[in-house]
Amino acid sequence: MTQNTVEKTSLTLLGLGAMGTALARTWLSADHPLTVWNRTPARASALAAEGARVAESAAEAVAANSLIVICLLDDASVDEVLVGADLTGRDLVNLTTSTPAQARARAEWARERGARYLDGGIMAVPPMIGVPEAGGYVFYSGSRELFELHHRTLGIPAGTTYVGEDAGFAALHDVALLSAMYGMFAGVAHAFALIRKEDIDPAALAPLLADWLVAMTPAVHRTADQLRSGDYTKGVVSNLAMQVAGTPTFLSTAEQQGVSPELLKPYFELMSRRLAEGSGEEDLTGVIDLLVRRRAVSCPDQGR
Repeated sequence: MTQNTVEKTSLTLLGLGAMGTALARTWLSADHPLTVWNRTPARASALAAEGARVAESAAEAVAANSLIVICLLDDASVDEVLVGADLTGRDLVNLTTSTPAQARARAEWARERGARYLDGGIMAVPPMIGVPEAGGYVFYSGSRELFELHHRTLGIPAGTTYVGEDAGFAALHDVALLSAMYGMFAGVAHAFALIRKEDIDPAALAPLLADWLVAMTPAVHRTADQLRSGDYTKGVVSNLAMQVAGTPTFLSTAEQQGVSPELLKPYFELMSRRLAEGSGEEDLTGVIDLLVRRRAVSCPDQGR
C-alpha cells in the first residue's frame, strides 16, 4: 500500500518560521490533517485559510495528535513551549537545530515524560521543502521503531535519511556537513577576494571555480577510505610534503593582492605541524587526527 491509499496521518506542528511554514504547506498539500501553533498567532492565519487547524496554545496543539513535529528557534525554546504540555504517549520529532549533546539530553527528557523521540537535522532551506528535485532531505536519529512508523509522513516535505539509534547522530551529521560547507564558502570567499581589485569579472571566474570544486570532491571518498584503513599514504596524489612546500606561494599571492590570509593560514599551519611529525608521504588526512588530539589536550579534565 502507498501513502495515497491509506488514511493520511494527522499531526501537529509547533513553530511557523520560514522552515515551519514550508513544512506545514507540504503536509496540507498532501491532505494530511494538520494542527499548528506558533508563538506569534498571526503567522498561522494563512495556514488556517489553507486548511490547518490553529491551536490557541502549545499544550492544546500537543493534545490534538499523537505525532508532534517541533521546529523552533533553539533547544531552549523547546523547554519554554512544552512546559505545560502532557507528552504521555506522544511521538516527538524534533527538527529544531541543536548540538548532539542537546539532542541526547532531549531524548532522555522526552522518555522521562512518556514520549518516544526522534531528532532531525534538516539539510535544506525553505524553498527546497516540498520540491523533490531540489535534493533536500532530513537526517533522523533516535527510535528506529518511531522512524519506521512515520517515515512516509516525514518524507513528504523532504527525503529522509536515518543515521542511527543514538539521538545525537542527526545533529552530528548535520553539523559535520554544514561545517564542510562553511569551509568551502571560506575558500570561495578567499578566491573572489584575490581577484577583487583586478580587471576580472567575478561572473567569469564563478564557473571555473564551481567546476574545480566539483572536480575535487572525490577526495572526500579517498579521505574516508584512508581513515577506515589507517593508511594515510593510500592513493595519495599530492603528498603532504609537496603541498606544504607550496603554501608560501598562496600566502605571498594573498599579500601581493592585499588580501588577508586569515581564512587559509590556520589550515596551512596545521599542515605544517603534521609534516613536522615526519609524515611527508601522507595525504592531508593526518590533519584530522591533529584536530582531534588538539581538542583532547585542551580539555584535560574531560571524563573525570
